Amino acid sequence: MRCPHCHKNGSRVVDSRPSEDGTFIRRRRECVHCGFRFTTFERYEETPLLVIKKDGTRQEFSRQKILNGIVRSAEKRPVSMERLTKVADKIEKEVRSLGENEVSSQVIGKFVMQELKDVDEIAYIRFASVYRQFKDVDAFMNELESMMKNGDKK
Repeated sequence: MRCPHCHKNGSRVVDSRPSEDGTFIRRRRECVHCGFRFTTFERYEETPLLVIKKDGTRQEFSRQKILNGIVRSAEKRPVSMERLTKVADKIEKEVRSLGENEVSSQVIGKFVMQELKDVDEIAYIRFASVYRQFKDVDAFMNELESMMKNGDKK
């Protein structure tokens, strides 16, 4: 590492400590040439995750966008914001655990629907009505009947 004082390469780590939340490491360094001490912060770099939308365009993955959709579908329902935030966290974890650089919006939508089904049936139906873009009321009713037939009714 280059010294910010003498601008020569070469330093040694004197002290290393993780942050409280574990997202970065603070390192105290000392230049081997002039003895100047300085601090660096090290954190891992996530590779950007791209979402392939239905029209083929690509957009950077946004956990906030997922949370907004979940919150909208659970509006005026007895589901806490804390629970919805945990759902969004779980979905993000599932998407990132796929290990891909690109994920289709359909895959993300399926993850959201899986989670919402367990959280609140009405929120699930609201999300499904937008996500699946039902062609008519009959298609929507078929989804409701399928859900009830599979024992998902609570």
